[in-house]
Amino acid sequence: MHTLFLLNPAAGKADCTRMLPQQIETAAARAGLAKAEYTVQVTTHAGHACELARAAALQARQAGEQLHVYTAGGDGTFNEALTGVFGFENAAVGCLPYGSGNDFLRTFGTKEEFLDLDAQLAGGAVPIDLMQTSLGLSATICAAGLDAQVAYGIPKFRRIPLCGGEAAYALSIVEQLCGHLGRRVEYAIDGETLDVDCLMCAVCNGRTYGGGFCAAPEALPDDGWLDVYIIRKVSRLTIAKLLGVYKSGRHFRNGQLTEAARPYFVYRRAKSVTLRAVDGRGPIVATADGECVPKEEISIQVQPLAGRILLPKPAYERFCAQRQARSTT
Repeated sequence: MHTLFLLNPAAGKADCTRMLPQQIETAAARAGLAKAEYTVQVTTHAGHACELARAAALQARQAGEQLHVYTAGGDGTFNEALTGVFGFENAAVGCLPYGSGNDFLRTFGTKEEFLDLDAQLAGGAVPIDLMQTSLGLSATICAAGLDAQVAYGIPKFRRIPLCGGEAAYALSIVEQLCGHLGRRVEYAIDGETLDVDCLMCAVCNGRTYGGGFCAAPEALPDDGWLDVYIIRKVSRLTIAKLLGVYKSGRHFRNGQLTEAARPYFVYRRAKSVTLRAVDGRGPIVATADGECVPKEEISIQVQPLAGRILLPKPAYERFCAQRQARSTT
């Protein structure tokens, strides 16, 4: 088996390449890995993690070896590597959360568990579902509407002198709230057609996105289903209250929408979802793993157990125990 560490120096607020290589060397020695059994590489441009992971997976397959890839960065870096090894049964991908969002890991455990290199190297690989979307492959959530529009507008404000990330985020929210709220969207959900005036929607394999919004508090990443949440168009006065409920995951309990959430949400479970704006106002902005793109139509299909991920030991043991418990009920 070979282990590849991919370090993204541009992810998050601090350059992980300053301290992490030495920490990896120390943890690898404790885990009994010889220096020939692991490689540390630094990404230099967008898409580089995908390229490096794919090349390593191909080399490992030719050598008849298993490959473990750990990405040090955010959800985007992790998703690049996951995309790179897609289709290689000999490869699995894990994440070291050094990015700004790190939503992927929240479905499985805590940031502290995933930062623990000893726990990572003592953990294991598990199969999970993936989503094939119009924006590419994703392990977490594909969303569209207000939240994606806010994220899409941030770079414009960051070009303003002295306007940092939080200020740019706040200005983008203000811009959206002062504009035309909501879109009329047509959904095709496993053959069912819905026409909804909506604020936003999320098609979920994982549980959180957007830096901690718990869109799908009971989503299971290995059950072969997508959890679909559509938030209806509401007044500006209602938005703040509704988003607070949505962020905390209080809109969904015991397999159904809560009584308070039902007037505002539509919920479905599905294998395939397609959506398109039908209000004549142009493309709708969608986001997956931090990438925001305007699209005329967005399609998402579940790919059952098409990915293999690496979990640190506590999360791995917990995930396996929960899966075993579900199989016996």
